[in-house]
Amino acid sequence: MAPVNETTQNPLDPGTSGRLTHVRADGSAHMVDVSSKQETTREATAQAVLATTREVMSLLATGGLPKGDALAVARVAGIMAAKRTPELIPLCHPLPIAKVTVDFELGAASVTVIATVKTRGVTGVEMEALTAASVAALGVYDMVKAVDNHAVISDIKVLAKSGGKSGDWALGEGR
Repeated sequence: MAPVNETTQNPLDPGTSGRLTHVRADGSAHMVDVSSKQETTREATAQAVLATTREVMSLLATGGLPKGDALAVARVAGIMAAKRTPELIPLCHPLPIAKVTVDFELGAASVTVIATVKTRGVTGVEMEALTAASVAALGVYDMVKAVDNHAVISDIKVLAKSGGKSGDWALGEGR
C-alpha cells in the first residue's frame, strides 16, 4: 500500500484541492496551521438518529422513563461535548464557541438529534456539531437503555455549514 501524503487525492472533499490537510508529506499526522486564515462567523449543523421502539418513544415524550427527563439530560451532554471536542478529537483546534443548540425531533420509533454550533474564528465547527449530536444521542441511549438496550444510534452526519473559505452548503444542495 502506498504511503499517504499531502498530494493523495481525496475525491470526497473538493475543498482540499486533492490533498489531505492533516497529513504531512512524510505521511505523519499534524495539526493544520490556521494562523493565516481569515476570521469569519462559522456555523455547522449535524444530526444523529436513535432508533428505538414505539413504547420507548411514548415514555420519552411523556417523561415516563425510569431515569427521568432524557431529553434535558441529553441536551446538556451535547452542549458540554461540543465545548470539549478538542479534548476528544486529537487534531481539532480549540475554538471560542459562541453558541450551541441541541434539539430533538421525535418520530414514531426514533429520535433525531439536531445540533448546531456557531463560532467566530479561523476554522469551522463541523467536528463540534458532530460531537454534540453524537454525545447527545449517547445521552438519550443511556437514559432509555433500562427499557430498550437494543436501541441503535446511526445516521450521524453534517447537515449544513457556513462561513470560511470553502463556503456555505447544506446536504442535498448539489452534494
